[in-house]
Amino acid sequence: MKFETILDSEYLGKYQSVWPNKTILDYLNNAIEKFPNKSAIIDKKSRYTYRELGKIVDRVALGLLELGLGKGDVISIQLPNWNEFIILHYAATRIGAITNPLIPIYRDREIGYMVGMAEAKMIVIPDTFRGYDYPAMIDRLSHQWPSLEHVYVMGENVPAHMKPLSSLMDKPWEEIKDVSLLDQITHDPNDVTEIIFTSGTTGNPKGVMHTHNTVCVSTNYWIEHMQLTSDDVMFMASTFAHQTGFGYGVRLPTTIGGTGVYQDVWNPLEFVELIEEEGITFTAGATPFLQDIMQLKEIENRNIGSLRIFAAMGAPIPMALVKDASHKVNFAILSGWGQTESGLVTLTHLDDSKEKLTGTDGVALDTMEVMVIDLNGDPCPPNVEGDLLSRGPALFVGYLKNLEGTLSEYRGEWFFTGDRAFMDEDGYIRISGRNKDIIIRGGENIPVVYIENILYEHEDIMDVQLIAIPDPRLQEKACAVISMKPGKTPLNMLSLQEFLAQKGVAKQYWPEYLEVVEEFPRTPSGKIQKFRLREMILQSMTEKELN
Repeated sequence: MKFETILDSEYLGKYQSVWPNKTILDYLNNAIEKFPNKSAIIDKKSRYTYRELGKIVDRVALGLLELGLGKGDVISIQLPNWNEFIILHYAATRIGAITNPLIPIYRDREIGYMVGMAEAKMIVIPDTFRGYDYPAMIDRLSHQWPSLEHVYVMGENVPAHMKPLSSLMDKPWEEIKDVSLLDQITHDPNDVTEIIFTSGTTGNPKGVMHTHNTVCVSTNYWIEHMQLTSDDVMFMASTFAHQTGFGYGVRLPTTIGGTGVYQDVWNPLEFVELIEEEGITFTAGATPFLQDIMQLKEIENRNIGSLRIFAAMGAPIPMALVKDASHKVNFAILSGWGQTESGLVTLTHLDDSKEKLTGTDGVALDTMEVMVIDLNGDPCPPNVEGDLLSRGPALFVGYLKNLEGTLSEYRGEWFFTGDRAFMDEDGYIRISGRNKDIIIRGGENIPVVYIENILYEHEDIMDVQLIAIPDPRLQEKACAVISMKPGKTPLNMLSLQEFLAQKGVAKQYWPEYLEVVEEFPRTPSGKIQKFRLREMILQSMTEKELN
């Protein structure tokens, strides 16, 4: 089955009373009724009140029906943080379709696999964004996707064989089709509503399936934890195609009947200006975003008093940064940990000490649970490192077309996160490392095995390993360590980048360092010892800097 999940009767019985048993449409309708004239979503190009948002969502939903799309169909959206992403997501939900968010930096390799795996019937792309030609990419890939029926392009440069998104959004479908058709569509809160791909330990990304309930409950955790109300204004610069951006940028403002303000390319100065203009009260993003804000000239003199919370995730918060912030700004800083499979699972509290803030990644939210176990599967004593497990109603319901792989990630009711962690006496965790082979660059997961497999396709490379190199701002950067086949000229960084570009790999995944070695440190059985390789490369890089 295409959407085979772990939702059997036992699982449903365990969480049915905990889930909200609603869809985002319930929250949208409530906001429209209570706050029709309030600004709902704001980006650089447009803004919509809740009344306007409701009308455009219905219009686009009717247009989707006219195209023959319906319940269970997948719609891929590779748009930046623009209002149109939100409108399309809500319209897709309105007809019972499934949203497949795609990160804008993804290129041929990733998009080719993800859209095909999801069997999307429709994809929406920009004409260009940050200088990249998206329609040309779709032309290169579309022959791989037998399920794809519609390609819509947002912008002015739309190829003749594709359709402008404006033709879907501007046409008065409500004058052609009866809006009541939408009300006849039923929505089961346990239906899959989102397929979002995440980096895994294998060569291909995994399609994480979330239901209305799993996404809604994850979003609802924030409301009580951060004491959010309809008066709050949320800012989001993390891409909507990350679970952070999707759950807490796209959906959370609607859930509370508040306002969402969006930035398609992170710019700290512009963020500060938006706080002053829109009265932004809280935001969430990678820790480097917070560092960028603190480095702004005379930040302490800007009128940013409305901002009360910054939830920093993806990397530890340095104590020096917290101290610097305490002298310059008045907003609270929270630290958290989560995954695509679960949304945010742990978060510090507003009244936590600086030691908890900088020394931990928070405590489990509401009905979520975490546990740290040893090699025998027993709970570790406080402050002893082990494997981190999680469970609760916000967990995903399966990897797309891989139920067996999903179940293999569980230990009983507990999901094996692949992270290593410590847990203190108060239940606060600190992520200490990862069993899953990924590198986290500024909050962005780089799938190590995936990139290694691509580099192995180079005809001159004998062996390759991707390792993490510490970075003061982004936390980690990727270093490709390669050995060449006999007689082959060693690659340099330029030739490596040219090869990855030819393979259609997203630039964000490209290694930023390259080391060519004659041989790798290995175990007696021949397995490469990655920890020794990392030590060796770090020592080599240090020596080069000293010289």
